[in-house]
Amino acid sequence: MTYTVFGYGSLIFKPPPHVVSQTPGFLKGYVRRFAQNSIDHRGTPENPGRVVTLIHIEDWDLFSSTDAFPHEDVVWGVAYTIDPAYEDEVREYLDIREKNGYTVDSVDIWGVVDGVEKVVVPQSTVYVGTIDNPAFVGSEPIDKLAERIWQCVGPSGRNKDYLYHLADAVRALAPESHDSHLIALESAVRAIDQLHGIPN
Repeated sequence: MTYTVFGYGSLIFKPPPHVVSQTPGFLKGYVRRFAQNSIDHRGTPENPGRVVTLIHIEDWDLFSSTDAFPHEDVVWGVAYTIDPAYEDEVREYLDIREKNGYTVDSVDIWGVVDGVEKVVVPQSTVYVGTIDNPAFVGSEPIDKLAERIWQCVGPSGRNKDYLYHLADAVRALAPESHDSHLIALESAVRAIDQLHGIPN
């Protein structure tokens, strides 16, 4: 069976190695939220950053009273097909890259073909920070979340750069995508930049 992995966060703008093809697509039944601690990439154990995870809509209902964003937002990303000769190497690379609270799952990737929604990549591998993992932080007010992302830095760089790269990548990938959480958070962090005289 062909090994594919679906990127919905940093994998969109920093793909895995040994990709032979890629298919843009979206998920059904999930939301993308900055609800996962990052102590090894965009923050530190002393000052954890925030990165995205996928959350099933039924699970996110537990947090809906504090989350102002609609469930009908669409999680766009990219399904990468990996060269079979390097499958084990890429699995190991991703297991290390996504080690902080993420587990492996399989999801169908949807696309629009001739005006009709259909599954374009069945059962793609995806790394998900489930709501019961130790790094899951749940819903936070946008202003509080924006402040944390603005000031956090980790081994992979500034947390806000992760956010900006992701927002730009999603817009380029699917201009019709609706991810109000991502866009509201980007706007809030850029507003903090402006307050500090940092050009956008």
